[in-house]
Amino acid sequence: MTRVRVEGIVKRFGDTPAIEGVSLDVRPGELFTLVGPSGCGKTTLLRIIAGLLEQDAGSVLFNEDQMDDVPSYLRNIGVVFQNYAIFPHLTVGENIAYGLKARRVPPDRITTKVAEAARLVQLEGLLDRMPAQLSGGQQQRVVLARALVIEPRLLLMDEPLSNLDAKLRVQIRSLIRALQRTLQITTIYVTHDQEEALAISDTIAVMDRGRILQVGKPWELYLRPATRFVADFIGTMNVLHGKVEGPGRGFGALTVVTDFGERWQVRAAGSPGQPISLGIRPESLQLLPGTNAVEAWNSLKGTVTEVVYLGAVVRYQVKVSENLLVTAEIHNPDFSAICGVGDGLTLWFATARAIPMPGETGPA
Repeated sequence: MTRVRVEGIVKRFGDTPAIEGVSLDVRPGELFTLVGPSGCGKTTLLRIIAGLLEQDAGSVLFNEDQMDDVPSYLRNIGVVFQNYAIFPHLTVGENIAYGLKARRVPPDRITTKVAEAARLVQLEGLLDRMPAQLSGGQQQRVVLARALVIEPRLLLMDEPLSNLDAKLRVQIRSLIRALQRTLQITTIYVTHDQEEALAISDTIAVMDRGRILQVGKPWELYLRPATRFVADFIGTMNVLHGKVEGPGRGFGALTVVTDFGERWQVRAAGSPGQPISLGIRPESLQLLPGTNAVEAWNSLKGTVTEVVYLGAVVRYQVKVSENLLVTAEIHNPDFSAICGVGDGLTLWFATARAIPMPGETGPA
C-alpha cells in the first residue's frame, strides 16, 4: 500500500494563485477526499499528484519516493475523471484492456485480468458491447474497471459521479467504497458534494481558495468544524449569537443569553459578558415535548415560514426574530401534527448539541 505526502505545494496560473502552500499526509489504504466549492483548487492538486500538472513549489512523495520528476505514465496511477473518456470505437472489454495493452501485458494474461476487473464492477456478460449500448452507470463502471485492472499503487478520482442521477450516484459510490476496502488501494477522491464526501471517506480535507481549512474524520468535521466555512460546507449549520451570562448547570457549562432574549445552557468556555456564537445542526433541534427543566432552558420560539416534506424527515424554516431564520429537521415526525406555514413552533436542543464556533463574531 502507498502512503502519499504532499509538502508545501504551490501552483499559480499567471498571477492567480490556485494552490497556496498545501501539505497533506494520506495514509496507506485509506480513502481520502478533497472537498470544496468550484475553483477551490482540489482538481488542480489532484492533477499535480497525478503528474499531469507541474507545481511551482513543493513536493509529492509516494512512500519515500519523490515523484516531482517522474512522468505521469511511470507513476502507476489509476485515474477516473468526471468525463468518462471511454473510447467509443472499442468494446467494453477493449476499453478495460487498454492500459494493459499499453504496458505490453501478454494476451492470455490480459483476458484473465479483464474478466476479473469486469467481475469486480459487475460488468460480466457486457464485455462485447459498445459504449453507446451502455447506461451512464455502466459506462462509469467501465472507467473504474479500466483504472483498477492495471493494479495501480494509487487511485485518483475527480468528480466521478457528477454525471449520474441521484439514485445511480448512491449505487456507484457504494461500489467504489466496497472495492476500495476490498483491494485496499490508497485513493484520493475529489468532490464538491458534501454528502458524498461524508458517505465515502475515511478522511476529508476541506479546501477553499487554494488552502486546506480542516482535515479530519467525517464526524469530526461535522461535529467540530474549525471554521464557519467548514460548518456551512459540511452540512447545514444554524449560527446564533449571544453573550455569556455566567457559569451554567454542571461541569463545563455556561449560561448564555441569546440576542433574541432566551437563556441557554451550553458546554463552552467563556467569561461573563463575552460575546459567543453557537452552531446548532438542524437535526439537533426538536419539537419541545414537555416541561423538563433542561429542555425548557434550551428553547427557541418562532413562526414557520416554510415546510418541506421529505418522507422520513420534515424540514422547517422557522423565523425566530426579525433577522434570524433557523432550519430544523424533525426525523420520524408525527404526520398528524405536522406544522404549516404561519404556525407557531417551539424548538429545543440538548446542552451538548450546541457547538462553539471558533473565530465567529456576531452582533452580540
